[in-house]
Amino acid sequence: MEGDTAKLMEVRDVAAAIAWQADHAANNGAPCTARVVRAQLGLLDGATETGRWMAHWPGRPLEDALPLRLAGGFHHLVLSGTDTRLGAVYRGQLTDQAAVDALVRDLVHRHDGALLPWLDGPPQTNEAGRSASIMAALLWLSPRMGPRFELNELGASAGVNTMIERYFYDLGGTEVGPEGSPMQIKPEWRGPAPAPAPVEITSLQGCDRAPVNLAHPAAALRLKSYVWAEVTERLARIDAAIRLAGERAPDLVQMDAGEWVDQRLAAPLARGVTRVIYHSIVWQYLPPETRARITRAITAAGEGGQCLAWIMLETNRKTFRHELTVRHWPGGGAPVLLGEAHAHGAWVAWHGDKQGDK
Repeated sequence: MEGDTAKLMEVRDVAAAIAWQADHAANNGAPCTARVVRAQLGLLDGATETGRWMAHWPGRPLEDALPLRLAGGFHHLVLSGTDTRLGAVYRGQLTDQAAVDALVRDLVHRHDGALLPWLDGPPQTNEAGRSASIMAALLWLSPRMGPRFELNELGASAGVNTMIERYFYDLGGTEVGPEGSPMQIKPEWRGPAPAPAPVEITSLQGCDRAPVNLAHPAAALRLKSYVWAEVTERLARIDAAIRLAGERAPDLVQMDAGEWVDQRLAAPLARGVTRVIYHSIVWQYLPPETRARITRAITAAGEGGQCLAWIMLETNRKTFRHELTVRHWPGGGAPVLLGEAHAHGAWVAWHGDKQGDK
């Protein structure tokens, strides 16, 4: 099954991608969103501009998150008040798939022009729950590298995870961050808790090709639209992030990822500080040449003597599991698998303390 999923990521079968994405949502606590995604199969007859563009998708529809692009547009219709009929589906009141199919088809006929632009780019979910893995990795790094970190987030989107110093975490009983924060991140923790350790974040910056300004109501609503409607705790986290960004905006730079990494690695680094490049569910969206460029740059900087760590919460393309890995210099730079996590941060399976430096 895992091998079949990896192969599916590479194919161009839109119907197969829609069916897989619907099953994936249903199996991850979002049966209502799954029905809306599955209804997209009825659009491939090309009766609308949105449907024609989907049916003749030029890329790899699952890797490009094509079904989730349009799912965001449908949720936006409800959140914006433009057309609230899908609210009955999201609340679990309308569950008959044939009825949902008919409703989705009518929505696209009525709002074809508004929905079509949602296909232009990948979802920017920017899930704060993923930062639990990043913070756990910093706890693991602290006794190995020292407690002071300069954090640099790749693919930061709206900067939700570029504000992690303002969040409170309960990581299996290990608590980090300000207790009174409106962002309370307490994932189900599987395995031993990470060992407590001091973590001092000296600076925090993020980069994205199209950063989202959470202070702008329309931009914030768009980001919220990508969250699966029935997963209310995720919606609450987005609201908390919007509140914190309103108090002090995250430091975001609009730049190509490869150029930005080169720039950050070339910047002066204070003595006793570890520079950290980190990202979560971003790598698959970068072009292969950009991924190669970033890998070369980080490896060269680490091997050249920079005090450096690379934290990745990304999808294993063979197993489709979301793995937390760390490379660090000094330390050899070999990848260390610290754990696995739910795609939206609901749980973390931690085995970092069982890992030695390889």
